[in-house]
Amino acid sequence: MEGYAGRQFVGMDLHRRRSVLVRMTAAGDVLERVRIVNDVDRLAEVIARAGESPEVVLEATYGWYWAVDALREQGASVCIWLIRWG
Repeated sequence: MEGYAGRQFVGMDLHRRRSVLVRMTAAGDVLERVRIVNDVDRLAEVIARAGESPEVVLEATYGWYWAVDALREQGASVCIWLIRWG
């Protein structure tokens, strides 16, 4: 769906060194799946492709603060799902 101009939603599975992001349309059609090395600039590059004010759901166990800050700086609305073990 190249050239999709509608509102986009992003699911992010955040891990210690790498993360997986999936960009989707409001209908749930996948626009992109990408695995990145955790880096503020790389995350900003991927989120920029999601258009203006994307909705992001982030699943994380720990160390998620930097990602939320980077996403919000890009204008994203962020919902955090924290996974706790033990």
